Amino acid sequence: MKKNIYVVGAVIIENEKVLCAQRGTEKSLPLKWEFPGGKIESGETAHEALRREIDEEMECSIQIGEQLDYTVYEYDFGIVHLTTYYCELLEGEPKLTEHVAFEWLPTNELTKLNWAPADLPAIDKLSRVKL
Repeated sequence: MKKNIYVVGAVIIENEKVLCAQRGTEKSLPLKWEFPGGKIESGETAHEALRREIDEEMECSIQIGEQLDYTVYEYDFGIVHLTTYYCELLEGEPKLTEHVAFEWLPTNELTKLNWAPADLPAIDKLSRVKL
């Protein structure tokens, strides 16, 4: 039986563009693009986990808005339950600490990147809206 993994992702929007982050080569799904975020730890709410992950991964703070999407995707390593939220930067600029690259893209260009499969439903929703 595969492990259920609960994760959160930040759809950070600034100047009508979305922050996209590329995973490192040593991680699962190497070099795939994703929304920054990570696993919800025991005892954490989704919002607490997302704030912590963005602080740890990107050294900045965010304001979390409405939920964009909830996706369940079965990978070979487990079943990922991904909840994405619209976010905006409150303090700091994203830094590369765990990712190998960042890009700020308008919604109509998001599909040009090679996204992790669990992120694709949110990409589909975003590609249909103008920020």
